[in-house]
Amino acid sequence: MYGMKRTTIYLPEEMKSRLEHEASRRQITEAELIRRAVDNELHRRAPRGGIISGAPKDGITGANLHEHMEGFGEQ
Repeated sequence: MYGMKRTTIYLPEEMKSRLEHEASRRQITEAELIRRAVDNELHRRAPRGGIISGAPKDGITGANLHEHMEGFGEQ
């Protein structure tokens, strides 16, 4: 296992059972399935937070959001 480091994880019994089944189904080791899952997760684009992402043309920012939300939700 050149270039690899060992780590230990704790899985709930039900998840471990599913891991065993899926690794067997794919005919790969559990370690390989875990490496692939971790790699996929680490390459996933992080979700952008909040309801506003970026600065729109009208200049809404976190600092002036209250001005743009005035009256929102009122009847």
